[in-house]
Amino acid sequence: MIWLMTGIVCWFGGWRANVVLSRLPRTRGTSLAIPVIFGATLIMIWECVVRGFEINPVLLPAPSVIALTFATSIPTLWQDFVQTAIKGALSGYVLGCGAAFLTALVIDRYPFLQRGLLPVGNFVAALPIIGMAPIMVMWFGFDWQSKAAVVVVMVFFPMLVNTVEGLQATNHMQRDLMQTYAASYGQTLWRLRLPAAMPFVFNGLKISTTLALIGAIVAEFFGSPIKGMGFRISTEVGRLALDMVWAEIVVAALAGSLFYGGVALLEKVVTFWHPSQRQTR
Repeated sequence: MIWLMTGIVCWFGGWRANVVLSRLPRTRGTSLAIPVIFGATLIMIWECVVRGFEINPVLLPAPSVIALTFATSIPTLWQDFVQTAIKGALSGYVLGCGAAFLTALVIDRYPFLQRGLLPVGNFVAALPIIGMAPIMVMWFGFDWQSKAAVVVVMVFFPMLVNTVEGLQATNHMQRDLMQTYAASYGQTLWRLRLPAAMPFVFNGLKISTTLALIGAIVAEFFGSPIKGMGFRISTEVGRLALDMVWAEIVVAALAGSLFYGGVALLEKVVTFWHPSQRQTR
């Protein structure tokens, strides 16, 4: 009963604090404090509900148990993070997005390729990951290379579509102006069309950050050495060690958030001139 009352108090306290902060002038401090308070409130309610109702830890471990497992398993979690996020997801992300960007430039230079390559890309993007992953494992082995290959397939099409769309974002008046300056295709691409395409390019990059990590983790379910976030999750679920599973989920959530945040910060630096960035300052 005490735990349930504590949960109710935490809920009202967090709700009241966010109401007060929402009425203050919007600053970086208040913008950061509101989601932090909201997240901390949810964690406290989670803890109180698990303790108050005495939920079996096999079904749902308490946040304190997950935190203890996290703290005592840092070497294992770090090893899994390097194997999955750095070797598998990041390498596949760079290769897939880089290949998609170059392919978009070729499609833009030779428009007839758009009618041939985009439908093929759409077909590949529709393939289920549970079907691709075993094939990639057979082709590239059980190590991180097969996971990177899955990530390449997953991120290629979203990045390609966004980049192709971005390269077509300029209007006729802007392109006609470049022609009056006798600008070549390369000069028009570099001076006008690529800068205009950057918001679309970063949109594809941000979408691909989550796809890359998801693809690498899921691919490890179908074959992996004795390390990796997907391998650890599937193994610990079989052992009913749900606290370790949740610890891996925390690592994945932190890695995905930092990855996305890094790309978003880079977007602000590169596209500082865009109206959407000026409005968020």
